[in-house]
Amino acid sequence: MYSPSDLDAPAAGPVDGQRESTRDRVLQVVLNQGPVSAARVGEELGLTAAAVRRHLDVLSEEGSVEVKLVSGNRGAGRPSRRYVVSRAGQSRLGNDYLEVAVQALEQLSAAAGRDAVRTVARERFAAVEERYRAAIGTTTDLRERTNALAGVLDDEGFAASVRTVGQTGSGNGRPTLKAAQICQGHCPLQDLAADFPEFCEEETELFARLLGVDVRRLSTLPTGGHVCTTHVPLGRD
Repeated sequence: MYSPSDLDAPAAGPVDGQRESTRDRVLQVVLNQGPVSAARVGEELGLTAAAVRRHLDVLSEEGSVEVKLVSGNRGAGRPSRRYVVSRAGQSRLGNDYLEVAVQALEQLSAAAGRDAVRTVARERFAAVEERYRAAIGTTTDLRERTNALAGVLDDEGFAASVRTVGQTGSGNGRPTLKAAQICQGHCPLQDLAADFPEFCEEETELFARLLGVDVRRLSTLPTGGHVCTTHVPLGRD
């Protein structure tokens, strides 16, 4: 754990290394939990909110994070600041697939059309489907399957988590409609999928097969979203 005083030490090798290490940890928490407040990042890392804000200011200046203003629950008062990882920050965290893959797909598309690209995307996800299915197990509970899928994705480096959303009951006895959202904060195929959305589409189809329900993509990193969000309908409570 690093104290706030570390930030005020003279510029020297070990201190610079500590700053950089802590800053990378701050960036990783924003990736996993964004949109997230400085206070929440501090709780996660054992730092004060003030110390975290200094790191976030640097990350914001260099373009690794972006600030979102979020209104309170009742819409009153000043909006609070929440942080998300920018596209530049995604690159800093390691979108390290080979550029030759993009060039190869461009040549394939030119020679054989987009259907050939879709075949490549479909084969890519078919290659991991059985491994994902084995990790999810045999449970028939959709919530458990959704959480297990997010766990597999997180282990694969997609910084995945699950959020439960739903329409709150109005006290009229009607059941509450619930849903889960699988959020992926990182994608090593992000730049590739920006040119070839077939990869996002085939991944969505994979999720639907694994969960056994129709799912819907609400946002993706390649199209400018801060996370890839997949909506999973859970039914009524």
